[in-house]
Order: sequence, then structure tokens, then C-alpha cells
Amino acid sequence: MIKLLFGCLFLFAACFPAFAQENQRPKVGLVLSGGGAKGLAHIGVLKVLEEQGVKIDYIGGTSMGAIIGGLYASGYNASQLDSIFQSVDADALLQDYIPRNSKSFYEKRNDEIYALQLPFDDFKIGSPVSLSKGMYNYNLLNKLLAHVRYEHDFSKLDIPFLCIATDVVSGEAVVLEKGNLPQSILASGAFPSLYTPVEIDNRLLIDGGVVNNYPIQELRDKGIDIIIGVDVQDGKKDRENIKGALDILMQIANYGMYGGMDEKKKQTDIYIKPDISTFSVVTFDKGNEIIQKGIMAAKEKIPQLQQISSNYKKPKLPDYLFKDDIHIHSVSMNKLKNYNKDYVFGKLGYFKDECVSFKRLENGITNLNATQNFSGISYHFEKSDVEGDNLVLNLKENTINRFLKFGLHFDNLYKSAALVNITQKKLLFKNDLASLDFIFGDNIRYNFNYLVDNGFRWSFGAQSRFNKFKYNAKPYETGVIPPEFLGFDIFNTDWNDLTNRLYLQNYYNDKFVIGMGVEHKYQIVDIANLNFKKNWLDNSHYISPYFNVVLDTYDNKYFPTRGVNFNAEVKHTILSSDYNENFEPFTQINGELGTVKTFFDRVSVEAKADVGLTIGSTPSTNMNYFLGGYGFQSISNIKPFYGYDFLSLNSNTYLKALLRVDYRFYKKHHLNFTANYMYLKDAMFQYNDWLELPINSGYALGYGFQTVVGPLEIKQSYSPEVKIHYTWFSLGFWF
Repeated sequence: MIKLLFGCLFLFAACFPAFAQENQRPKVGLVLSGGGAKGLAHIGVLKVLEEQGVKIDYIGGTSMGAIIGGLYASGYNASQLDSIFQSVDADALLQDYIPRNSKSFYEKRNDEIYALQLPFDDFKIGSPVSLSKGMYNYNLLNKLLAHVRYEHDFSKLDIPFLCIATDVVSGEAVVLEKGNLPQSILASGAFPSLYTPVEIDNRLLIDGGVVNNYPIQELRDKGIDIIIGVDVQDGKKDRENIKGALDILMQIANYGMYGGMDEKKKQTDIYIKPDISTFSVVTFDKGNEIIQKGIMAAKEKIPQLQQISSNYKKPKLPDYLFKDDIHIHSVSMNKLKNYNKDYVFGKLGYFKDECVSFKRLENGITNLNATQNFSGISYHFEKSDVEGDNLVLNLKENTINRFLKFGLHFDNLYKSAALVNITQKKLLFKNDLASLDFIFGDNIRYNFNYLVDNGFRWSFGAQSRFNKFKYNAKPYETGVIPPEFLGFDIFNTDWNDLTNRLYLQNYYNDKFVIGMGVEHKYQIVDIANLNFKKNWLDNSHYISPYFNVVLDTYDNKYFPTRGVNFNAEVKHTILSSDYNENFEPFTQINGELGTVKTFFDRVSVEAKADVGLTIGSTPSTNMNYFLGGYGFQSISNIKPFYGYDFLSLNSNTYLKALLRVDYRFYKKHHLNFTANYMYLKDAMFQYNDWLELPINSGYALGYGFQTVVGPLEIKQSYSPEVKIHYTWFSLGFWF
């Protein structure tokens, strides 16, 4: 017993100095200011603090300081933070970039036709609340902070933490130290007009930098003895240095800080001010340089840092905490007025009792965001009573349900056109959407769409479209002029097409859709310089049931760099008013398959096959397939083909192949070369010798530029068969 007693006393004596030293060590707090991309300098400072063995006991941050501080407080060390920010998408940090793959077919079309979209409520045109909801940032934070997803008291993190936001209604500073950590960090960095305000506890919160970009007093109130402050905010700019809207906005946002910073500097024990005046708040692509500036500034304070060093080595967050997936037991959501669960889960993907990758979850959230039906999207995880997590969604419906949209276009077929669209959501039912395009110009047209989107269940809709154009066509028809056109070099075509459809459709993951329905078509085709009735003319109604399948993973409609596009339609025309008095039921099968792959990051190669097949006899030649020209929105049986004039090739069956090589030589500028080839003959596949037919071929060299109103394209094309050069010009999205 005596030996045991002496052993315990000896052990206590050995440990007491270290215990006493830890208790006597002053508590060190770290203040990290906001400053956008300039805040990456915080990482450089943290690296030096770790090298000097400085242990941080509390972190207070605002905006970018809250992001860096929150991650550091949750367990990451400086090297891990450096790696994280090396891998993020700098552009996506600033704007809601929604990949085309994440959009429904309606939303894809929305982005590929309209150059401008504005809210329209009570007959007043509004403006967007912000440029971005910050969903990329939110998804990223949820993934990075998944290991502390159950912790709602920030003082219990690896390092106690708080961040500052601003109540946009009252203008008061809000200290966030409890709740949903990713959402709180996002609120602290919600820069006005750039990011949508974040709603927490019925308060609309924006960037804390508006009222308190350097939360030193909040740390003092926590009993902190030594404050290390890292200041990456801009000072007040003089007139010569205010050069744009962003500078003005930053100056206004920081007015409340300029007066108090001198006093806050005095209260800071170790004040670190990196020299980052040559960078802006959005230069995330200069991250390495900014981090180095932070290292340089912190190294100047090494003598002071050594005085508070405790030789502490911050451990690396263990690898086992990093998981690419999460086991979701169930999904719940708040009650919505205009959208049901089938619609939401159809976009999100319903995860029930399965392991879901964070990428798949992010894609689902992006799909929801792409609908533009929700002004706020947040989620968190709750521990389930059984194995896994409960995913809890909180969606805030967009109060604006009506939009005005505009577009411009010119091509050599439809000529000049201006588009005005009105879109109304929740017109008759939940989940529905009505859209009317009215197109002014040389050829007046319209396009009406109505869809009730039922998510997992079958959706239904209606479409009505009127198309018209006048064109002086040259009837080559594979090099042979039809007998009725002997003596005519050109015939003046007046083409009018009214198509109405009722349909059902079901889709998977907004990439694959199957549909079926019935079509009514009224077609009027007149040729001015023909004064006798021939099959080239038409004035008939047609009724056709149809079935279609579409798979579309292209990342861009006009200049794709990757993906697959497949669409096929079978249409059986069963009734007609029979203008030419020769109608018999017939079937048309259309199919297209394309794939794109990019090499060397700038060279994209697209291969595409296209087929049109008619089974039976068409009552009018104008029900055949017409090919030629480029730069227009193709409809039903009118398709582009390089090397030939518009509508100069026609037949009831064709098989076409295309190869395109596109070189993006500078940002949105493209040079491309295209070759297309085609077999063309009536009832071509009924004969075994169709492969021996002559091939129509054409080639094009082009330049393209992605403008705000759509692509500007110039194509110089040539066909060795007709030996004529054509120059095609188009501007704007195709409609």
C-alpha cells in the first residue's frame, strides 16, 4: 500500500506542471474577417499558426472568414483546407451554374431559346432577387461538414465557433452559434444582390460584413485573453479606385465597418493584414497567390506568435471521417401549396433506406433548383432511430409564378424574328406550367405548351405550334428535276403548318423520357408559279397517334463537349381530309443518335446518325423529308444538311451521318469543320441495293461565338455534287 501511495504521488507530481501550464496558458481567439476571395489568405495564416504551435481556443468569423473558420473549427487543418479550395469550381462559387443534365426537358428548352427572363407580377416587370442562391456552396459545405452533421451547438465543435450575419429587415447583427452549421455559414456569407438571403428562425439574413466584419468583441465576451485578428477587408476607396459596380457595392456594404476598425485594431493583440490589394473579392482563380500572401503576412508576426506558442500540433482530420456517401433511411419535407411530394421526389430522386453518394444528392438538389420554383432550398440530416439518417428538406416556394421572356434570331430560312414569351406556373393545377411564344418578324409564328409535371407518375400536357415561311426552293431531288418542274429553275413555296398534340409522358432523372399521344396537323403548302393541282400542294388535316423516346445528356445544345443524344418517334397517320384525294394510312419513323467527346480540353468531336423512314405512300410530297441549309430550328420533316440549299433535297426516306470537329480557341469562340453524308431515295430500304445508291455529301467550315442572345454562327458550305458554295449566317437561339 505504501509503495502504491508513493507511486500515485510521483505520477501526480510529474503531471502537475503540464496540467498547471495548460490552465495558466492564455486562451487564444482567432478573428477572421470577410473579404470574398481575399479570405483565402486566412488559410496561409493558419498554416503559419500551426507551424508555430499556436493552439486556437475560439474562432469568430464573418463571410469568407466564417467559411474558413467553420471548417477549421470542425476539425480540418490548414493543409486540408488548402487542398479543398484547390479543387473547388471557382466560377460555381459565385453563381448558380446548373448543368444542362440537371434540367428537365422544359428547362433545357427555356435556357436554349430565351435571352432574357424577368418576373412579371400584377402587370409589373420585376428583377431577380439575386444572381445566385449559393447552392453549390451549400452542397459543398454539407458534404465537408457531414462528420459534424448532428452537432447543433457550435461551442461543442473541435474548436468553439461563432459567425456573424445581418438581419436584412432590422439591420441588426446576428450572432450564429447554434443550429444548422452549413446554413449558418452560408448566411454569414450571403453578399447582398450576389446571393439570396438565408432564412433562419424567421429572420432573413445576409452577409455579416454589412454590420460586423471583424467580430472581436464577441470573442472577448467568451473569456478570450489573446486575440489574433486576420483582416482581409478592403479599406475605404478613393474616387480614382472606384472603377465599377462591384467597387461601389463593396464600398456601400462596408460603410458601417470603416469607422470602427481603428478601435478594433487597437483591441487586437496580434493584428495580421495581408497585402492583397491587387486582388478582388471574386478572384478565386488566384487562390494560390492569395494564400501565399497570408503566409508572408503571418511570418512577420512570428516573434509574437512564439510567445503564445504551446507547441500544439493540430491533428489532421482522420480519413475515415470522409465518406462519399451517406445512408439515408427516409426523406421528409415541409408542406407545399403548389407542388406535391411526387413532383419534388421526382426531381430530387426518392432515397429510401439506401446509401446515396453526395454527388447524387447534390444532383438531386440541383434538379430542384433548376426548376426555379423554389426561392429557398435547404436540408439537414437527423439521426434515425434505426440505421441511417433522415434527410429533412425545407423548401420555400417562389412567390413569382409569371415570367416574361424574350429572344432574338436571324437565319437564312425564317429571316429575322423577335420572340416574346409569357410563362405562367400553377395555371390550373399543382405542378403545372403554361408557356406561350409569340414570334414577330418576317414569318409570324407561335408555340404554346402546357404540362402538368407529376414527377414519378405519368405527366400529361398539350402543345400547339404554328410555323410558316416563304422560300424560293430549287428542286434537286438527288440531282433529278421532277417532270412537273421542267422549265422551272425555282418554285416559290408558301409553307404553313399547324400542329396540335395531346400527350402523356414519363421521365427518369430528367434525362430519359418516354411519351405517347395523338397529333392533329393542318398543313397548307402552295407554290405560286404552279397553276395546276399536283401532289406538291396540300391543304389537309391529318390525325396521327405517336410514340417517342428521348435520351439527352448533351452539356450544350449548340456547342456540345460531352454526352449522348438519342431520340426516336413512330407516328402512324390514320385520318386525313385528303386534299389530293389519294390518302392511305402511312407510318413515319424518325430517329437520331449522337455522341460527343472532348480531347485536350478544347477539341470536341461529335458523331451523329439521323434516319427518316416512311412506310406507305404520303398523300403529298410535302409530307416527305426536306433537307438542306443550316441555322434554323428544324420541325418534323424539315432538316438541315450542309452543302445544299434549303429544302433542295426531298424524299420519303433518308439516312444521314455527320461528323463535326470543334476547336474552342478562346473562351466562347469556336472554329469547326463538319462533314455530312446521306443516302436519299423513296422507299429506299425496300431494296437490297440501297448501299449502292449515290451519296449526297456536303462540307462546312464555320466560326461560332456564344453571345448573350445565343450563338452567332457563320458557315461556308460546299457540296461536290452541286458544285455551289453557300454561306449561312445565324444569330441568336433557334426558335
